Amino acid sequence: MMLLLMLMLSVVLLAHSDDDFCYDEEHCDPYAWGDNYPSCHPLLDSHHSPINLDHQLMKNDSLDSLNLEGFNLTHKGQWWLTNQGHSVVLEVGNGMQVSGGGLPGTYRTIQLHFHWGSVSSNGSEHTLDHLRFPMEMHIVNIKSTHPNLTSALEDPTGIAVLGIFVDVTYLHNENFQSISSALPSVAYKGQTKSIRPFPLVNLLPQNNLTQYYRYHGSLTTPPCSQVVLWTVYEVPVYISWAQFEQFVSGIYSTEEEAANHVLLHDNYRHIHPTYGRSVYASKDAKLLTNGVSSLALLNLLNVLLLLIFKHLAFCI
Repeated sequence: MMLLLMLMLSVVLLAHSDDDFCYDEEHCDPYAWGDNYPSCHPLLDSHHSPINLDHQLMKNDSLDSLNLEGFNLTHKGQWWLTNQGHSVVLEVGNGMQVSGGGLPGTYRTIQLHFHWGSVSSNGSEHTLDHLRFPMEMHIVNIKSTHPNLTSALEDPTGIAVLGIFVDVTYLHNENFQSISSALPSVAYKGQTKSIRPFPLVNLLPQNNLTQYYRYHGSLTTPPCSQVVLWTVYEVPVYISWAQFEQFVSGIYSTEEEAANHVLLHDNYRHIHPTYGRSVYASKDAKLLTNGVSSLALLNLLNVLLLLIFKHLAFCI
């Protein structure tokens, strides 16, 4: 019971379920979060997230692959997928932790959630040389020396988040099937669906885990605490257009009983300046250390693929 309460607290704090912030209304969108959460005001502090990852970074040969303990296992029990009004959150229970790769300790994994755009816009939070991907997945971990999230939020390096870009292709991603098949059951705010655990490593770019970028930033939702060590993988994972559409056209920010059902889309915070922060590339990172040509090609391919998939969906 105590574990369940701690997990529920994690969801409330890291992916807020209150109605005091939003993404698409002027009085409560990300530019107004500072009115209710002073720590979200971008002019008061200099370690906000997300940021644009560009060529103004430093190569760090000591940044090797992270140790993702338990990520390759199928754990017992149940995981819980919840629509909390601002994202879809998967609580993953115990059994996984992250260390190495320059992290100052061991971090236990508590949940993952998603940020996405719409049928006509991309919605990743971080951008890669100003390229915004259709989605971004965040795997949230808290330092194991802290008994709970509240304690971790008092530590400047209390939270480590793995950021994974999600791109769209014509191929169905079976590794996302456990999540995508449960989305209709959590279409409305407050709805929860149990999911049988699966190896979490299946959601990661498994062949490119040594390629990432690292910086010190913040939560991207209120209270925007600047206590996060970000690891953003440069190589995206892929889902099909049909799977992407389940997020952008099937998830609502309102409850099922609401008079008006409002789709949840473009649930990402705007890009913030680095203010001279050090942003590091791991020793095997390639895209931002080999010039802009590969990223330009990636951007062009991304746009063309989205146009093709949207056309095919319309024809069908």
